[in-house]
Amino acid sequence: MSAAADTVKLMKQQVGKAAADRVQSGTIVGLGTGSTTAYAIQFIGERLQSGEIKDIKGIPTSFQAEVLAKQYGIPLITLDEADRIDVAIDGADEVDPNKNLIKGGGAAHTREKVVDSLAAEFIVVVDSSKIVDRLNSTFLLPVEVLPMAMTPVMRAIENLGGKPELRMGVRKAGPVITDEGNFVIDVKFDEIANPAELEKTLNNIPGVLENGLFVGVANVVLIGEIKDGQPVVREM
Repeated sequence: MSAAADTVKLMKQQVGKAAADRVQSGTIVGLGTGSTTAYAIQFIGERLQSGEIKDIKGIPTSFQAEVLAKQYGIPLITLDEADRIDVAIDGADEVDPNKNLIKGGGAAHTREKVVDSLAAEFIVVVDSSKIVDRLNSTFLLPVEVLPMAMTPVMRAIENLGGKPELRMGVRKAGPVITDEGNFVIDVKFDEIANPAELEKTLNNIPGVLENGLFVGVANVVLIGEIKDGQPVVREM
């Protein structure tokens, strides 16, 4: 591993730890997906094992989160069993100045949106490369779609001015399949002037399950940065 890669890893660990440190005993925690959130799950597990906090229950947003939670000894429950979610911790692919997000790089944005939206507090953990002036400038917007509706949905997105492409698997022939068994269409818009409006419009296309615009959901954004070669965490 290069020194730069080491520093980035350290930075992700620091942000994950900063989020995990905010988890209190007796709470139900939404466990997000992705590399930075993976560290948060690890540190919550370690705090639990050491007795620093107790009586934590996790609600995973993906198979990845579920596997990690079990690995680090966090008891899991389903939304059926939970009367509330106190806090959710999750990453993002882009964060704008209004704390609006694009998520879905890991194709788990539908379950993430359900859990993150229900949480009393939603903490976003990112590194500084994810901070953008406007959404969709560096990252394509993921739209989860029923396989049978793929073509008409792509056509509808084109009519909205978007350029859609079907996400294809890596080390897997054919399209990416989500945890729900659907396809993901990644979309580039010239500009997203009104994220809240576009979020609704896309979700109203028949066959679309959910899209990666998270508008007005994030409460806290923790950002990892490298300052003078050292990882630091700041709050947006």
